[in-house]
Amino acid sequence: MTTMDFRADHKQLQTLSPRLQHAVRLLHMSSLDYAAMMRDTLSKNPFLEVEEGEDHDPDWAPVEPSRADSTFDSLFEAQGRDEDGDPSAGLEDGARLSADSSPGAEDNHDYRDDSDRDLWSTQSGSGQRQQEDGEFSALDLMSAPTSLTTHLHGLLNVLPLPLRDLMLARALVESLDDDGYLRTPLEELFTVVELDPPTTAAELQIALKRVQALEPGVAARSVCECLQLQLPAIACPNMQALARSIVCSHLSMLAARDVNGLARALGQTPSRIEEVCNRIRRLDPRPGWRFSSSEVAYVVPDVIVRKYKGQWNVQLNPAVIPKLRLNQVYAQLFQRHRNAQNRELGAHLDEARWTLHNVAQRFSTILDVAQAIVRRQKNFLDYGAMAMQPLGLKEIAQEIGVHESTVSRVTNNKFMSTPVGVFELKSFFSRAMVTASGSACSGTAIRSLIKDFIEAESASTPLSDAEITRQLAQQGLIVARRTVTKYRQTLKIEAVDRRKRHALAA
Repeated sequence: MTTMDFRADHKQLQTLSPRLQHAVRLLHMSSLDYAAMMRDTLSKNPFLEVEEGEDHDPDWAPVEPSRADSTFDSLFEAQGRDEDGDPSAGLEDGARLSADSSPGAEDNHDYRDDSDRDLWSTQSGSGQRQQEDGEFSALDLMSAPTSLTTHLHGLLNVLPLPLRDLMLARALVESLDDDGYLRTPLEELFTVVELDPPTTAAELQIALKRVQALEPGVAARSVCECLQLQLPAIACPNMQALARSIVCSHLSMLAARDVNGLARALGQTPSRIEEVCNRIRRLDPRPGWRFSSSEVAYVVPDVIVRKYKGQWNVQLNPAVIPKLRLNQVYAQLFQRHRNAQNRELGAHLDEARWTLHNVAQRFSTILDVAQAIVRRQKNFLDYGAMAMQPLGLKEIAQEIGVHESTVSRVTNNKFMSTPVGVFELKSFFSRAMVTASGSACSGTAIRSLIKDFIEAESASTPLSDAEITRQLAQQGLIVARRTVTKYRQTLKIEAVDRRKRHALAA
């Protein structure tokens, strides 16, 4: 007979507090995301302020370990104070970190008199905006990007067109997409353009031809038509005729780089077809992209590595360290008048302390990981990718005394600036591959060797993945063919059939 009873078991479970979970998420952020988050925190927390210090000295020099660690030590000391004590105690001048760069110096233009100021304003142009004091700002001197539709409308404005034709052309311009294509069928434009008398199909065709003549390749309804509109740019009549045949009838073979198939279909030599295909690839299949205003996202390194007196030194990039400090005036006033009604301000004060703590902990961990990586991979910095050593997260974690997951978070979206380039921290990690002699080799070194093989290959007889595998085996590197294929794709190198080039006829 079964019985039911209650029993209490005691177990110890490790859980993360909300603040610790928040710190872990902050450690995983990139420098740009972290700076944006710090600016948002700074705007909401009255106990945090930006230090208005001097600009950083551009001349790089290594920082002594004792001085480099003083910033983080002073911040950690501030967290150990009793809450009833001075909330600003332990925060030294060196411990002040800022999310934004210090404000620039005031304008030092020395105008001798009002006539010089008027002369400066007159010479600068009248179409630029002016500030309230009459001076120009830096934003006034920046060039404004021009969109495709704005550019085409400007070209239509200088054409002597009747009002009816101009309205039809403008309607077509407004129907273009970002690539410069006309994806809307002409039949649907009858309802868009309401004119009296009604628009005819012949008028829309004429307007379409007029818009296509404004810029090469625009207002096309397919890739084939887009390339055909740009073929008149080819000066040689024979080459233009071959290019038109390829674009109109064999576009799929052109995309597949089937030079031999095109040569058989058109009755030409492979070298001649190769020359024509190279000329076609110089055309623009997306003409609208020339007027796009896409911004380039630049990588901001978190650490800077330089060689100083024969030793590799690692320093945090001052540009990514938010220089924040506790507002001592507000903290002292709150401490003096603290009561139960000011719980929200008390939460802000606790958040400010934890923010300073997280800033110190984040950059201290990044610096420790970067220093450990440089110690292990100094041969890479001296001799290049072939000297990259196999490295795992566990090795760095054991060296600096943290968990592997912490090293994984630190190396994600964090970058290191070196004399040989900017690298993501996780690119220094790779698994060990045993060679024929029993030594270990990193995947980075093998990728570099594969790249060297392909760069030295003949254009007419490129190396296949199987041939690269055989050449690696001859050097004692036993690598599977599928691994070579994966490494080649990682390097963004095309397959052997797409790399083959035929010798051009003399």
